[in-house]
Amino acid sequence: MSFLAAASTTAPESTQQAIGYPTLFLLVLIGALVPVVPTGALVSSAAVVAFHQTAPFALLLVFVVAALAAFLGDVALYWLGQRGMGSKNGSRWLEALRARAPEDRLTRAQEKLDDHGIAVLVLSRLVPAGRIPVMLACLLAKMPLRTFARGDIPACLAWAVTYQLIGILGGSLFSEPWEGVVAAVVLTVVISLAPSVWRRMRRTAPQ
Repeated sequence: MSFLAAASTTAPESTQQAIGYPTLFLLVLIGALVPVVPTGALVSSAAVVAFHQTAPFALLLVFVVAALAAFLGDVALYWLGQRGMGSKNGSRWLEALRARAPEDRLTRAQEKLDDHGIAVLVLSRLVPAGRIPVMLACLLAKMPLRTFARGDIPACLAWAVTYQLIGILGGSLFSEPWEGVVAAVVLTVVISLAPSVWRRMRRTAPQ
Protein backbone atom coordinates (compact mmCIF):
# COMPACT_ATOMS: atom_id res chain seq x y z
CA MET A 1 0.00 0.00 0.00
CA SER A 2 3.07 2.25 -0.20
CA PHE A 3 1.71 3.68 -3.44
CA LEU A 4 -0.95 5.39 -1.33
CA ALA A 5 1.75 7.11 0.64
CA ALA A 6 3.39 8.34 -2.54
CA ALA A 7 0.08 9.53 -3.90
CA SER A 8 -0.69 11.40 -0.70
CA THR A 9 2.01 13.95 -1.49
CA THR A 10 0.73 14.71 -4.99
CA ALA A 11 -3.03 14.14 -4.99
CA PRO A 12 -5.81 15.82 -3.01
CA GLU A 13 -7.44 13.78 -0.26
CA SER A 14 -10.65 13.31 -2.22
CA THR A 15 -8.68 11.65 -5.03
CA GLN A 16 -6.73 9.50 -2.59
CA GLN A 17 -9.95 8.27 -1.00
CA ALA A 18 -11.68 7.62 -4.31
CA ILE A 19 -8.77 5.43 -5.41
CA GLY A 20 -7.45 4.15 -2.09
CA TYR A 21 -10.52 2.60 -0.46
CA PRO A 22 -11.70 0.56 -3.47
CA THR A 23 -8.10 -0.55 -4.04
CA LEU A 24 -7.71 -1.58 -0.40
CA PHE A 25 -10.98 -3.52 -0.56
CA LEU A 26 -9.96 -5.33 -3.73
CA LEU A 27 -6.46 -6.21 -2.53
CA VAL A 28 -7.63 -7.49 0.87
CA LEU A 29 -10.37 -9.52 -0.83
CA ILE A 30 -7.85 -11.04 -3.22
CA GLY A 31 -5.46 -11.65 -0.33
CA ALA A 32 -8.14 -13.58 1.54
CA LEU A 33 -8.85 -15.74 -1.51
CA VAL A 34 -5.21 -16.18 -2.53
CA PRO A 35 -3.22 -16.31 0.73
CA VAL A 36 0.01 -14.87 -0.65
CA VAL A 37 -0.88 -11.16 -0.56
CA PRO A 38 0.39 -9.50 2.66
CA THR A 39 -3.00 -8.11 3.67
CA GLY A 40 -1.86 -7.12 7.15
CA ALA A 41 0.81 -4.84 5.69
CA LEU A 42 -1.78 -3.38 3.30
CA VAL A 43 -4.10 -2.45 6.14
CA SER A 44 -1.27 -0.99 8.22
CA SER A 45 -0.06 1.08 5.28
CA ALA A 46 -3.56 2.36 4.55
CA ALA A 47 -3.95 3.29 8.21
CA VAL A 48 -0.73 5.31 8.07
CA VAL A 49 -2.04 7.31 5.11
CA ALA A 50 -5.43 7.78 6.78
CA PHE A 51 -3.73 8.92 9.99
CA HIS A 52 -2.11 11.81 8.13
CA GLN A 53 -5.33 12.89 6.43
CA THR A 54 -7.67 15.58 7.72
CA ALA A 55 -10.86 13.67 6.87
CA PRO A 56 -12.61 12.87 10.18
CA PHE A 57 -13.61 9.31 9.30
CA ALA A 58 -10.58 8.21 7.29
CA LEU A 59 -9.39 5.67 9.87
CA LEU A 60 -12.90 4.37 10.43
CA LEU A 61 -13.32 3.81 6.70
CA VAL A 62 -10.04 1.88 6.53
CA PHE A 63 -11.27 -0.33 9.36
CA VAL A 64 -14.69 -0.97 7.78
CA VAL A 65 -13.29 -1.59 4.29
CA ALA A 66 -10.55 -3.94 5.52
CA ALA A 67 -12.81 -5.94 7.84
CA LEU A 68 -15.57 -6.28 5.24
CA ALA A 69 -13.17 -7.36 2.49
CA ALA A 70 -11.48 -9.89 4.79
CA PHE A 71 -14.84 -11.32 5.84
CA LEU A 72 -16.18 -11.63 2.30
CA GLY A 73 -12.90 -13.20 1.16
CA ASP A 74 -12.92 -15.73 4.01
CA VAL A 75 -16.54 -16.70 3.38
CA ALA A 76 -15.95 -17.04 -0.35
CA LEU A 77 -12.85 -19.19 0.21
CA TYR A 78 -14.69 -21.38 2.71
CA TRP A 79 -17.58 -21.81 0.29
CA LEU A 80 -15.16 -22.80 -2.46
CA GLY A 81 -13.52 -25.23 -0.05
CA GLN A 82 -16.90 -26.77 0.72
CA ARG A 83 -17.51 -27.27 -2.98
CA GLY A 84 -14.13 -28.96 -3.23
CA MET A 85 -14.97 -31.25 -0.31
CA GLY A 86 -18.22 -32.23 -1.98
CA SER A 87 -16.93 -32.75 -5.49
CA LYS A 88 -15.60 -36.07 -6.73
CA ASN A 89 -12.35 -34.73 -8.11
CA GLY A 90 -11.78 -32.06 -5.48
CA SER A 91 -11.14 -28.40 -6.10
CA ARG A 92 -8.08 -26.35 -6.87
CA TRP A 93 -9.08 -24.06 -4.01
CA LEU A 94 -9.16 -26.97 -1.59
CA GLU A 95 -5.83 -28.21 -2.91
CA ALA A 96 -4.37 -24.74 -2.37
CA LEU A 97 -5.62 -24.77 1.21
CA ARG A 98 -4.10 -28.18 1.86
CA ALA A 99 -0.77 -27.08 0.36
CA ARG A 100 -0.59 -24.19 2.84
CA ALA A 101 -1.56 -26.25 5.88
CA PRO A 102 1.23 -28.62 6.99
CA GLU A 103 0.06 -31.73 8.81
CA ASP A 104 1.39 -30.63 12.21
CA ARG A 105 -0.39 -27.27 12.02
CA LEU A 106 -3.56 -28.89 10.78
CA THR A 107 -3.50 -31.36 13.66
CA ARG A 108 -3.06 -28.54 16.19
CA ALA A 109 -5.84 -26.57 14.52
CA GLN A 110 -8.20 -29.54 14.73
CA GLU A 111 -7.39 -30.00 18.42
CA LYS A 112 -8.02 -26.31 19.14
CA LEU A 113 -11.26 -26.43 17.17
CA ASP A 114 -12.41 -29.41 19.24
CA ASP A 115 -11.51 -27.61 22.48
CA HIS A 116 -12.70 -24.08 21.75
CA GLY A 117 -15.14 -24.29 18.83
CA ILE A 118 -15.54 -21.32 16.51
CA ALA A 119 -13.82 -19.02 19.04
CA VAL A 120 -10.53 -20.34 17.63
CA LEU A 121 -11.25 -18.41 14.42
CA VAL A 122 -10.42 -15.14 16.17
CA LEU A 123 -6.98 -16.37 17.20
CA SER A 124 -6.36 -17.91 13.79
CA ARG A 125 -6.80 -14.51 12.13
CA LEU A 126 -4.30 -12.88 14.50
CA VAL A 127 -1.63 -15.59 14.44
CA PRO A 128 0.53 -15.46 11.30
CA ALA A 129 -0.17 -18.42 9.02
CA GLY A 130 -2.90 -19.57 11.38
CA ARG A 131 -5.96 -18.80 9.26
CA ILE A 132 -5.64 -21.53 6.62
CA PRO A 133 -5.04 -24.52 8.95
CA VAL A 134 -8.04 -23.53 11.07
CA MET A 135 -10.21 -22.97 8.01
CA LEU A 136 -9.21 -26.39 6.68
CA ALA A 137 -9.96 -27.94 10.07
CA CYS A 138 -13.43 -26.38 9.92
CA LEU A 139 -13.93 -27.83 6.45
CA LEU A 140 -12.85 -31.31 7.55
CA ALA A 141 -15.21 -31.04 10.52
CA LYS A 142 -17.98 -30.18 8.03
CA MET A 143 -18.82 -26.96 9.83
CA PRO A 144 -21.79 -25.24 8.14
CA LEU A 145 -21.02 -22.04 6.24
CA ARG A 146 -23.38 -20.06 8.47
CA THR A 147 -21.56 -21.21 11.61
CA PHE A 148 -18.19 -20.39 10.09
CA ALA A 149 -19.38 -16.93 9.04
CA ARG A 150 -20.70 -16.20 12.54
CA GLY A 151 -17.30 -16.99 14.05
CA ASP A 152 -15.41 -15.18 11.30
CA ILE A 153 -17.08 -11.81 11.94
CA PRO A 154 -15.29 -11.10 15.26
CA ALA A 155 -12.13 -12.63 13.79
CA CYS A 156 -12.05 -10.14 10.91
CA LEU A 157 -12.93 -7.22 13.18
CA ALA A 158 -10.10 -8.11 15.57
CA TRP A 159 -7.69 -8.57 12.67
CA ALA A 160 -8.56 -5.20 11.13
CA VAL A 161 -8.19 -3.41 14.48
CA THR A 162 -4.82 -5.03 15.20
CA TYR A 163 -3.17 -4.12 11.92
CA GLN A 164 -4.74 -0.69 11.89
CA LEU A 165 -3.23 0.00 15.31
CA ILE A 166 0.15 -1.00 13.91
CA GLY A 167 -0.35 1.54 11.13
CA ILE A 168 -1.43 4.24 13.56
CA LEU A 169 1.68 3.58 15.61
CA GLY A 170 3.86 3.93 12.52
CA GLY A 171 2.03 7.07 11.43
CA SER A 172 2.38 8.70 14.84
CA LEU A 173 6.14 8.15 14.95
CA PHE A 174 6.92 9.90 11.66
CA SER A 175 5.80 13.15 10.09
CA GLU A 176 5.94 11.86 6.52
CA PRO A 177 3.41 9.21 5.45
CA TRP A 178 5.97 7.19 3.49
CA GLU A 179 8.18 6.87 6.57
CA GLY A 180 5.23 5.58 8.58
CA VAL A 181 4.37 3.12 5.81
CA VAL A 182 7.90 1.72 5.82
CA ALA A 183 7.83 1.38 9.60
CA ALA A 184 4.40 -0.32 9.53
CA VAL A 185 5.43 -2.75 6.80
CA VAL A 186 8.66 -3.66 8.60
CA LEU A 187 6.74 -4.22 11.84
CA THR A 188 4.12 -6.43 10.19
CA VAL A 189 6.83 -8.47 8.47
CA VAL A 190 8.64 -8.96 11.77
CA ILE A 191 5.40 -10.07 13.43
CA SER A 192 4.62 -12.50 10.62
CA LEU A 193 8.10 -14.04 10.68
CA ALA A 194 8.50 -14.23 14.46
CA PRO A 195 6.53 -17.49 14.99
CA SER A 196 8.42 -19.42 12.29
CA VAL A 197 11.77 -18.13 13.58
CA TRP A 198 10.82 -19.18 17.11
CA ARG A 199 9.84 -22.67 15.95
CA ARG A 200 13.14 -23.09 14.11
CA MET A 201 15.08 -21.95 17.17
CA ARG A 202 13.25 -24.50 19.31
CA ARG A 203 13.99 -27.28 16.85
CA THR A 204 17.70 -26.48 16.70
CA ALA A 205 18.11 -25.82 20.41
CA PRO A 206 20.03 -28.58 22.25
CA GLN A 207 17.80 -30.84 24.34
